[in-house]
Amino acid sequence: MDVQYMKKAVELAKKGWGKTRPNPLVGAVIVKDGKILAEGFHSAYGGDHAEVDALKKIEFQGEGATLYVNLEPCSHYGKTPPCTEAIIRSGIKKVVMAMKDPNPLVAGRGMNLLKEHGIEVISGVLEKEARQLNEIFIKYITTQKPFCIMKMAMTLDGKIATVNGDSKWITAEDSREYVHQIRNRVSAIMVGVSTVVKDNPRLNTRIKGIEANQPVRVIVDSRLRIPLDSIVVETAWKQPTIVATTEMAPEKNIRQLEAKKVEVLILPDKNGRVDLQQLMIRLGKKQIDSVLLEGGGTLNYSALESGIVDKVIAFIAPKILGGSNAITPVEGKGKSFVKEAFGIQNLTLRSFQKDILIEGYIEGKD
Repeated sequence: MDVQYMKKAVELAKKGWGKTRPNPLVGAVIVKDGKILAEGFHSAYGGDHAEVDALKKIEFQGEGATLYVNLEPCSHYGKTPPCTEAIIRSGIKKVVMAMKDPNPLVAGRGMNLLKEHGIEVISGVLEKEARQLNEIFIKYITTQKPFCIMKMAMTLDGKIATVNGDSKWITAEDSREYVHQIRNRVSAIMVGVSTVVKDNPRLNTRIKGIEANQPVRVIVDSRLRIPLDSIVVETAWKQPTIVATTEMAPEKNIRQLEAKKVEVLILPDKNGRVDLQQLMIRLGKKQIDSVLLEGGGTLNYSALESGIVDKVIAFIAPKILGGSNAITPVEGKGKSFVKEAFGIQNLTLRSFQKDILIEGYIEGKD
């Protein structure tokens, strides 16, 4: 039964997608004598944590009950008091958690505090699922760098546009809607300046029926050639927009962008391009915990080569374009030998109305 209730906690946690950053996604279920007494989840940063949300529904009367939670209850003061205090006060007799807090400064403290007060604690139930659910939080809290997801959408023969550059649309509508769901979950969307010049995208989130999260837009532009009349520049006053550049950028261009409310980050260059590792460090300092990379072939290869990519999601449409000069999702210098390829592991497949989605993680990443 522990697995069943933990699955419920994980599903509850997902209700906080896009709202809890930089906090984790957490769900809680309180059970007594085989009956669910209350459920809760962390719904917004600064709001009640999942455990307290659930306990409030039973007026903190949990005598003899078991609490299921997908992450170790916190034991420190932050935006809210420690959840361990509320659990101890409520009379909960047992806590089943999926995983310890990944923060090395606090991991295990909540669990030990509960044990010291006579509460039985079990850890490791559905830990794999819990770690995947909070993969963004785990990466950010342990490295202070954002979790980077590379998104690609290609034809069956590996093309993202025709020889003439046309790319509307490679994938079907339901696949594109799913991408907006992912945008709703992340802190930032990142593209290269070539994408802005060619497509003039909005880089926002559009989901029917809800007020979606609008992530920070990050444009990688080593020489500041981004058009001042592009949509991302013209709308920077209402959706935060960062242009990452280098010292090669003309001072005049910097001033013009700043006048339009664009934040310009001047970063070290690496072989004439923005140092992407340094960019991730700077974004992390801005509490940007996740980046959805929707770049073109050049930026995608640079991102892979620099080691910033954690996860790859690739949509494959049942279409064939052909063309030796048609654009592919990863270009750049490329590898000389197959044995040097970027490996993808822990693959999962998902079918949409017409397309297939392949998700996986870069080999060698923790």
